[in-house]
Amino acid sequence: MVLSILTVAGMLLAILALWPLRGDAAGLSSFAGLLLVYLAGGLPAAWRALRALWEDHVLDIDLLMIVAAVAAAAVGAPLEGAVLLTLFSVSTTLEERALGRARHAIEALMALRPETALRREADGTVREVPAAALRPDDVVVLRPGARVPADGVIVSGRGSLDEANITGESMPVAKEAGAPVFEATVNLDGVLEVAVTKSVEESTVARMIALVTQAQAAKAPSERFSSWFGQRYTIAVMAGAVLAFAAFCWLGRGWEEALYRAATLLVAASPCAIVISVPAAILSALSAAARGGVLFKGGAALETLATVDTFAFDKTGTLTTGKASVTRVVALDGDVERFLSLLAGLEAQSEHHSAAAIRREAASRGIEPVRVRNVTSRPSAGIVGDDGEGLLWGGNPRLAAQMGASVDHPALRVMAADSETIIYAGRDSELLGAVSIADQARATSRPALAALREGGVGEIVMMTGDRRPVALRIGEELGLGPEAVHADMLPEDKVRVIGELAARGRVAFVGDGVNDAAALARADVGIAMGAAGSDVALQAADVALLSEDMGRLAEAYRLARRTTRIIRQNLAFAMTAMVVLVIGGLFLELPLPVAVIGHEGGTVLVVLNGLRLLRDPIRRGGAEVPKAVRIPDPTAIRGQSCARRIPRGTG
Repeated sequence: MVLSILTVAGMLLAILALWPLRGDAAGLSSFAGLLLVYLAGGLPAAWRALRALWEDHVLDIDLLMIVAAVAAAAVGAPLEGAVLLTLFSVSTTLEERALGRARHAIEALMALRPETALRREADGTVREVPAAALRPDDVVVLRPGARVPADGVIVSGRGSLDEANITGESMPVAKEAGAPVFEATVNLDGVLEVAVTKSVEESTVARMIALVTQAQAAKAPSERFSSWFGQRYTIAVMAGAVLAFAAFCWLGRGWEEALYRAATLLVAASPCAIVISVPAAILSALSAAARGGVLFKGGAALETLATVDTFAFDKTGTLTTGKASVTRVVALDGDVERFLSLLAGLEAQSEHHSAAAIRREAASRGIEPVRVRNVTSRPSAGIVGDDGEGLLWGGNPRLAAQMGASVDHPALRVMAADSETIIYAGRDSELLGAVSIADQARATSRPALAALREGGVGEIVMMTGDRRPVALRIGEELGLGPEAVHADMLPEDKVRVIGELAARGRVAFVGDGVNDAAALARADVGIAMGAAGSDVALQAADVALLSEDMGRLAEAYRLARRTTRIIRQNLAFAMTAMVVLVIGGLFLELPLPVAVIGHEGGTVLVVLNGLRLLRDPIRRGGAEVPKAVRIPDPTAIRGQSCARRIPRGTG
């Protein structure tokens, strides 16, 4: 910024020499102004160009600008060279600030972490401690207006929390004992006691920082192509300028005019606008998405999502709320309390949504779960453990068959005929009973699926390990036909169907559980649902939806498609402008200042066009993000000079 101001000041002094100054004053003003411009605007660019040439053995856009400015001065047109350096410096500063806006929109989200927390000590007292010192199982007290210092679960109290900074939700969320809370969200009312479940280093915000850092470091296919193009094109421009100089001399134009025309061609043919047009749009889209509660792991995921024509969804916890309730309990020996105690003790080790429903049912009846040891999960089947009397298990008919138990019992046939989820439980090969659980489709799921169809998605399917009657009931609520519903699926079945769909086009899979990880990894784009989704799912996914509002998925898809359109617009404009300027430089004696204005103006315009994505509607509904201190991010795309925004040698 300072160098740009000095460059502009020098340019103003040079202009004063033309009018209104006269005589010695004009000469002094011209000399001082041009010297200041060449020093403040030229030396930094020359230093960057030489360092790139020395360290990386590449030519970049800074070198093109310096050569053109020096060539103009050499042929007695230092004012034209000064105009070039001034506009180059100013446009670089404008682009720095513009792209800085895109980065800051994400960085501000990450800087909302509270520095201190009120921790309840073993003796019952409350002491203020650094938030970084909190560890799992610590209990913190949240007063009204306080930010949550770490991910946790409410153990006492009831209140509303503003989660807009994490999920993008505009409305406060009412929570009570047993509900999860996320770091950096705000307790609006009530006094809450929260048991910490994750350290600050493993929290939702820390996970967001890691995802955003990965996203900024990863290059989209369009970015990689523009970098590849720029690296080779810069050398071609330099070679073309030398050939143009030789051609003009051969045509008898004189070395001064030939050098001037070659310098004009250097500026006109510079690919700066072409190369910056892609990262400007990608970074703006990533920022807009993050502010709306959608985190892409890189520009490649954003671009790939735009090409998806088939969406596959997991059912439980994705298209449905996952907050199921127990509707019926059948204990074959008649002791319902003992049966629920065994099943709740087993499901205490599970993260599945059905397990949570069983635990809530036991708690509502005042039943204490038994202690179960050596618990292991069997994806898409159930869970097994040891209660001291044998191998205790709970799950679907597939698990019962694995344990050698028959579920064809007269007392359970009515349950099996219903379109509700059934969890069978037993010990070894003995069936002890079953519970039926009803889940409901999310209110946002049906509108979101309709929006995806309107946005261009050709096929939508639902996959679940649940029974087909249950899946058909949910599918009907969501407007899905029987042919779009796949039930009784194992994790490997989901992977197989994703592969079959991928053979016909690009596929996105949306899920939230451990058993979805393989399908998330197999799909062209894996999308993890919910900030509270399993860590395995979030790691396997390419996109993370921090909100459980399915409408955000449709908005993210629309944003991805809009981003690709803007990239195409930018590239078409930049290439057209470059061709026009080059033709003017070769055949129409284009003045150097006009080439400079066309080059720098085009660069700024494509950046501003990309920044339109910052105002994308995916942001609406979320609270404005306050100004915050920036987090260190050495890998991010930085708003540097045109040369440094482009990988070394891209020009």
